[in-house]
Amino acid sequence: MKNKGYWILLGFLFIVFGLTSIVLQLIGVGWWFLQFLELGGRLLAFVFKILMVLAGVLIVVFAHTDWDRERMDSSGE
Repeated sequence: MKNKGYWILLGFLFIVFGLTSIVLQLIGVGWWFLQFLELGGRLLAFVFKILMVLAGVLIVVFAHTDWDRERMDSSGE
Protein backbone atom coordinates (compact mmCIF):
# COMPACT_ATOMS: atom_id res chain seq x y z
CA MET A 1 0.00 0.00 0.00
CA LYS A 2 1.34 3.35 -1.00
CA ASN A 3 1.83 5.90 1.81
CA LYS A 4 1.16 3.30 4.49
CA GLY A 5 2.72 5.43 7.21
CA TYR A 6 0.49 8.38 6.43
CA TRP A 7 -2.65 6.22 6.57
CA ILE A 8 -1.60 4.76 9.93
CA LEU A 9 -0.88 8.25 11.28
CA LEU A 10 -4.28 9.47 10.09
CA GLY A 11 -6.00 6.50 11.71
CA PHE A 12 -4.26 7.01 15.03
CA LEU A 13 -5.05 10.73 14.96
CA PHE A 14 -8.74 9.92 14.42
CA ILE A 15 -8.63 7.49 17.34
CA VAL A 16 -6.80 9.84 19.69
CA PHE A 17 -8.85 12.94 18.89
CA GLY A 18 -12.09 10.97 18.95
CA LEU A 19 -11.44 9.35 22.33
CA THR A 20 -10.08 12.48 23.96
CA SER A 21 -12.98 14.57 22.65
CA ILE A 22 -15.44 12.07 24.17
CA VAL A 23 -13.65 12.28 27.52
CA LEU A 24 -13.48 16.07 27.31
CA GLN A 25 -17.19 16.21 26.46
CA LEU A 26 -17.92 14.41 29.73
CA ILE A 27 -16.30 17.20 31.75
CA GLY A 28 -17.78 20.00 29.66
CA VAL A 29 -14.87 21.16 27.52
CA GLY A 30 -13.73 20.23 24.04
CA TRP A 31 -11.25 20.64 21.22
CA TRP A 32 -11.68 24.02 19.50
CA PHE A 33 -11.37 22.50 16.01
CA LEU A 34 -14.21 20.02 16.70
CA GLN A 35 -16.68 22.62 18.03
CA PHE A 36 -18.61 22.58 14.74
CA LEU A 37 -19.85 19.10 15.70
CA GLU A 38 -21.73 20.61 18.64
CA LEU A 39 -23.94 22.69 16.32
CA GLY A 40 -26.23 19.71 15.72
CA GLY A 41 -26.60 18.95 19.41
CA ARG A 42 -24.69 16.95 21.98
CA LEU A 43 -26.06 13.57 20.90
CA LEU A 44 -25.15 14.11 17.26
CA ALA A 45 -21.67 15.28 18.29
CA PHE A 46 -21.24 12.17 20.44
CA VAL A 47 -22.29 9.90 17.56
CA PHE A 48 -19.86 11.62 15.17
CA LYS A 49 -17.05 11.22 17.70
CA ILE A 50 -17.79 7.52 18.06
CA LEU A 51 -17.81 7.21 14.25
CA MET A 52 -14.48 9.05 14.12
CA VAL A 53 -12.93 6.49 16.49
CA LEU A 54 -14.37 3.58 14.47
CA ALA A 55 -13.13 5.10 11.21
CA GLY A 56 -9.67 5.48 12.77
CA VAL A 57 -9.62 1.81 13.79
CA LEU A 58 -10.70 0.74 10.29
CA ILE A 59 -8.04 2.91 8.65
CA VAL A 60 -5.32 1.40 10.85
CA VAL A 61 -6.52 -2.16 10.20
CA PHE A 62 -6.71 -1.65 6.44
CA ALA A 63 -3.28 0.02 6.40
CA HIS A 64 -1.73 -2.96 8.19
CA THR A 65 -3.36 -5.55 5.92
CA ASP A 66 -1.06 -7.24 3.42
CA TRP A 67 -3.40 -7.39 0.42
CA ASP A 68 -1.07 -9.51 -1.74
CA ARG A 69 -0.90 -12.18 0.95
CA GLU A 70 -4.68 -12.06 1.40
CA ARG A 71 -5.16 -12.61 -2.35
CA MET A 72 -2.78 -15.58 -2.30
CA ASP A 73 -4.56 -17.10 0.72
CA SER A 74 -8.00 -16.71 -0.82
CA SER A 75 -6.96 -18.23 -4.15
CA GLY A 76 -5.60 -21.34 -2.42
CA GLU A 77 -2.00 -21.05 -3.56
